[in-house]
This record gives sequence, C-alpha cells and structure tokens, in this order.
Amino acid sequence: MSFATVYNTLRVLKDKGLVAELSLDPEKKRFDANPAPHHHLICVKCKKILDVARTFDLSLPEDDRRRFRLIGNHVDFYGVCPRCGSNV
Repeated sequence: MSFATVYNTLRVLKDKGLVAELSLDPEKKRFDANPAPHHHLICVKCKKILDVARTFDLSLPEDDRRRFRLIGNHVDFYGVCPRCGSNV
C-alpha cells in the first residue's frame, strides 16, 4: 500500500469526522482515532499523547466573545511521561 493511499484514506476519514487531525508538530501529520471533543497530555521527550476527557472552564474576555462565534476549544498539556522521567 502506498503512502498516497494511506493519506487519501485519512483525509476521507477526517472529512467524515471519523478521525481528527492533530496540529502538534508542523513536520509530522498525526491523527486521532477519537473524534469526540477532548484534550491532550503530551510528553515533550517521546511525543506520547494521552487523551484527557475532561472539560475546562476557559473564560474569554467579553471583547473577544463578541467578535467570534465560538464552536469549541482544545487544551494541550505538556510534560514528561513516567517512562521518560525515569531516564532523567
């Protein structure tokens, strides 16, 4: 199977809302098989990603809320996973 076939399939799945494309690393395409709204915890050493299924109250100033129709939010937490932390 060619990379073109893989990426074309991922694009179709993304367009249908079955996977989400992550914009964590501009040099690599990453896709999430969990399209439900959630956040991420990312290891800065090995790039392991864990889902965070929690909501956070993110308040925006009134000025910003008036200029946009909000449709969602996404929070990325960065740290060092236990495996990488034990190698420090």
